[in-house]
Amino acid sequence: MLRYLTAGESHGKCLVAILEGMVAGLKIDSAFINSELKRRQQGFGRGERMSIERDKAEILSGIRKGVTIGSPVAIMIENKDFSIDKKPPVLCPRPGHADLAGSLKYDFDDARNALERSSARETASRTAIGAVCKIFLSRFGIKIKSSVVMVGGVWMDLAGNQLITDRINTAKRRGDTLGGIFEVVSTGAPAGLGSFSQADKRLGGILAGALMSIQAIKGVEAGLGFRSAEAFGSTVHDAIYYDRKKGFYRKTNNAGGLEGGVSNGEPIVLRCVMKPISTLMNPLDSVNIRTKKAQKACAERSDICAVWSAAVVAEAVVAFELAKAVLEKFGGDSLAETKRNYEGYIKQLKLF
Repeated sequence: MLRYLTAGESHGKCLVAILEGMVAGLKIDSAFINSELKRRQQGFGRGERMSIERDKAEILSGIRKGVTIGSPVAIMIENKDFSIDKKPPVLCPRPGHADLAGSLKYDFDDARNALERSSARETASRTAIGAVCKIFLSRFGIKIKSSVVMVGGVWMDLAGNQLITDRINTAKRRGDTLGGIFEVVSTGAPAGLGSFSQADKRLGGILAGALMSIQAIKGVEAGLGFRSAEAFGSTVHDAIYYDRKKGFYRKTNNAGGLEGGVSNGEPIVLRCVMKPISTLMNPLDSVNIRTKKAQKACAERSDICAVWSAAVVAEAVVAFELAKAVLEKFGGDSLAETKRNYEGYIKQLKLF
């Protein structure tokens, strides 16, 4: 089974990710992993940290001569800002962050112990893992891309980049932050990934859970999503057609490529809502966790808007879950074995 773990704090020595269960025989392009890490750091509205860090993945294990050998793949990303022991305590938790909830859970009187791990800096690890999974998926013709749909109430299809830039600059001047909506589209996934047999096997639920695990994500929809609640079923469901050359196909994709917890062969379309970043330079009211007296929340170095970055992270978590679904469906300990099983299944679909 494909699985991963990450470790590391925002201002710790490094971030570490371990990917277990990846097949042997997959050629890994380190430059591609680093290009994905660079994408995660881009986007208008990012904070000062992005000018400090130049994320680069160092592969520690699981690869020989650039090819996976079936053992766990360990990846390290060093933090240039390695100052965790010198950082001052955080006593006034930020509304919207894990500061207070984390401190209550672990009995901390310094919220820094919670924020260092709950920080979105952790997503660099998941981006690296997702890059490896993207390489794997590409061998089966599966591609994943994302696009920003809306930022701070301004829709990309109705406004130019300048209006978005102005909106972010306004937030910066106010000491405020902005969120938005982005879309992740996966093409090339065959029908039959996931299962309707048990709740925890339903691919839609798995993908939604993975996306909701990204810091600051507050909503996920597939295909037509929430808009389907406003329409008649006759205009929502995707009629089925058949052609000898194409096989079964649809003219619409309101289901977003998912029916009954199973991929149906159409593009898998997912949309996420990202809330505004919790750290405000013009802080909200809070309470000192030691004195219990009213104070303004702390103000850590942060972004104004990170919707573009979150979209890249979302690609990564979707890539991992689809790679896992492919391996659960087709099995195999080597890439060649998995591809043989996959090709046999594709042949079966064409003969159906």
